[in-house]
Amino acid sequence: MTDALSTDTRIAAHTQVTLHFALKLDNGDVVDSTFDKAPATFKVGDGNLLPGFEAALFGFKAGDRRTVQVEPANAFGQPNPQNVQVMPRAQFQDMELSEGLLVIFNDAANTELPGVVKAFDEQQVTIDFNHPLAGKTLHFEVEIIEVKAL
Repeated sequence: MTDALSTDTRIAAHTQVTLHFALKLDNGDVVDSTFDKAPATFKVGDGNLLPGFEAALFGFKAGDRRTVQVEPANAFGQPNPQNVQVMPRAQFQDMELSEGLLVIFNDAANTELPGVVKAFDEQQVTIDFNHPLAGKTLHFEVEIIEVKAL
């Protein structure tokens, strides 16, 4: 009888979830997936999933396989134009630059800040510090393997 009860446990606060997921963009590109490796396990509210993804899973139970759409506001937000910075080319010394190159900067507290080269010439380099998935609608395909009450 306990098995029947445990399979009926639904994702909510105070549950631990084991699932497979694939995160896809509108064009079908897969950003990340666990379907070809070990499933992911997390406790609801532990910060491992964005709140928008977690909220989309509430009510699911073991055995459910669904695709949910998560809008930018509930995922990585909209791009902020203030997060695009133009820097002197000299700051990059002899670095070989290309559009789309990920460059890691350190701020005053020595925290790493990733930025993507958007454009460059001999004088300046435009770096975008927005999250690469900002402004994107995400399609979150999930297969719930186990839900345990905590």
